[in-house]
Amino acid sequence: MNDTRPPRASVVLPGDGEKLHAPSAARNQDSIVAFLRDHAPTKGTALEIASGTGQHVCAYAAALPDMHWQPTDIDPARLKSINAYVNDAALGNVAPAQHLDATVPCWADRFGNQDLIVLVNLLHLISTSQATHLIHEAGKALDPQGMLMLYGPFKRDGLLTSTGDAEFDASLRASDPDIGYKDTADIRRIIDAAGFALVDCFEMPANNLVFLARKDHT
Repeated sequence: MNDTRPPRASVVLPGDGEKLHAPSAARNQDSIVAFLRDHAPTKGTALEIASGTGQHVCAYAAALPDMHWQPTDIDPARLKSINAYVNDAALGNVAPAQHLDATVPCWADRFGNQDLIVLVNLLHLISTSQATHLIHEAGKALDPQGMLMLYGPFKRDGLLTSTGDAEFDASLRASDPDIGYKDTADIRRIIDAAGFALVDCFEMPANNLVFLARKDHT
């Protein structure tokens, strides 16, 4: 997957030095951190796929200090931004950012033995086949009983439930007909086929959802 996100998909502004700033990350950060505090493991290893600027992983690491976090991204500028945020925050539980394209085969071989995998606002920017592969690889990368958190905007059983979502989905599909909002029913099927037990689907602010699934080792 090349980093060819449509312009509206990921607004990123210059920050201090190598830091980048994503306004959307600033807006949803508190609600995601609160969700992780309530539902995520409190100890172990965590992989963030598509970490973006690095704003989120710093907040996660501060909120869950006994989790060891591995941020990743495909964009070199964002990898530098992640490391700049982490260095400035002096966080000892965040590893240097690594390149990861989670739509390619066998990435789980490099990032295995995870207790938690977090993915925020990516599934609508990749194709259904890529999303399916990503979730299946996540299942391979997680330890037994490890958890997968998928956050973002979704169709609700075939319906786009706000004007803003309908417009955004249309703009994504106009740029690439293979991408756009994934349907909740499809995500449930993909999660099940990948060997997960769905814990629940949670409503989040700004009409987003979180799918929380646990790796089923039975």
